[in-house]
Amino acid sequence: MKTKAVHIGNKVIGGGSPILIQSMTNTRTEDVNATVEQIHRLEKAGCEIIRCTIPTMEAAFAIGEIKKQISIPFVADIHFDYKMAIAAMENGADKIRINPGNIGGREKVAAVVKAAKERGIPIRVGVNSGSLEKNIVEKYGGVTAKGLVESALDKVKMIEDLDYDNLVISIKSSDVLMCIKAHEILAKETDHPLHVGITEAGTVFSGNVKSGVGLGIILYQGIGDTIRVSLTGDPVEEIKSAKLILRSLGLRKGGIEVVSCPTCGRTKIDLIGLAGQVEKMVEDFPLDIKVAVMGCAVNGPGEAKEADIGIAGGIGEGLLIKKGQIIKKVPEGQLLSALREELLHWS
Repeated sequence: MKTKAVHIGNKVIGGGSPILIQSMTNTRTEDVNATVEQIHRLEKAGCEIIRCTIPTMEAAFAIGEIKKQISIPFVADIHFDYKMAIAAMENGADKIRINPGNIGGREKVAAVVKAAKERGIPIRVGVNSGSLEKNIVEKYGGVTAKGLVESALDKVKMIEDLDYDNLVISIKSSDVLMCIKAHEILAKETDHPLHVGITEAGTVFSGNVKSGVGLGIILYQGIGDTIRVSLTGDPVEEIKSAKLILRSLGLRKGGIEVVSCPTCGRTKIDLIGLAGQVEKMVEDFPLDIKVAVMGCAVNGPGEAKEADIGIAGGIGEGLLIKKGQIIKKVPEGQLLSALREELLHWS
């Protein structure tokens, strides 16, 4: 869906730009070295925007030093104290994330908006189902999709009434269906770019399932300009998952896609271990191809032919198949190295 273009550092959100991948550090922002190290790992994995919590003035002052050492835009996450938002912008934040409802009254919001306007810094207005205002909860008889949208639009209007519309909106819920519905409603009510995600989705396993379902449905409808997969764990896993979601929807190219069969009684090689090794091995290859890892001679060769390159197992051995043609048979223990050699000399 068509949204306004919002500039954040050297990136553009909305306006027809590609959907950007975000994550959030889980280090103490005050610890510059630890925060920069984690951001570098996230950048390497494919993170395009990073958000850090700013709970103290020390954290706000750390932004300048952090920004000297990273190359992606920095978003300052603010709660409760409007002074932190102003300090974050003064120290170089490229965007701030606030909930105008929890940083004070209109005067404090106006002070934040004034500082953002002076510097041309976009504001992400964030509303979560877990912090919905009491009056809205009572109005709708609980936390609802309509309530989330009303809360977000009320806060957007508060900032627009202060003559500022350099905004990104985020409405999140851990309830997948509620989150989907809220985005469907909101997308019809605004042309501000939307940052989408299923908040508090859970561990790497459950969070990936919930995020894949929720984000998949939202993005497939053309809704969303940036995404975050929220997982309890190493944030690098969020980037891997986000890239795969976008690639699966045809919204992003690049990187090797690994497909593998689910195994059955016909499998005669260690397919589970081999598939995991292949997936790990190809992470850093700068290729845009599909690699198949198949376990037996029934469907393996045929499925592998559908990929750019693939391996199909037999009894203690396997076939290496490239662009539909069997190029060699190798012992099981050499399948991984044979595949790697082909990828290193891919043409």
